[in-house]
Amino acid sequence: MSDYYFAYGSNMNPVRMATRGMRYRSTQGAQLSGWALRFDKRAADQQGAAFANIVEAGGELVHGVLYQLEAAAEILRMDPFEHWPERYRREKVEVMTSSGPVWTWVYIANAHWRRDGLKPSREYLNHLLSGRPWLPECYFRWLAATKCLADAG
Repeated sequence: MSDYYFAYGSNMNPVRMATRGMRYRSTQGAQLSGWALRFDKRAADQQGAAFANIVEAGGELVHGVLYQLEAAAEILRMDPFEHWPERYRREKVEVMTSSGPVWTWVYIANAHWRRDGLKPSREYLNHLLSGRPWLPECYFRWLAATKCLADAG
């Protein structure tokens, strides 16, 4: 097992992590090479709404928050919130940090839960934006410009 969890979606919000009972020692920014962030994971309770997902994409990067968990088994607390294994699968990937590479857990949406043409709700996107302290400014601005369900146009 890994002692790390890489969050690229709403779990970049440390308040959300606390309400989910996740115990961790530290946080730092990290990037995942060869993957891209997409809002293509269907929300079960809102028509047209999306949650964050990552897809393999050469030459792209996903930035996020790397949590060093208190213990390797802490990741099991996250499984019910990610609806593992039905909606998301959990895999180990290598992310890059300022101090070097780290192997970490990440959740990736299963194919039957993905659909193009979806948008996140503003409330959901705000969870991602709370990751600002760990994100490069250009990535934060890109996220902030994401069109949401309630946005005009």
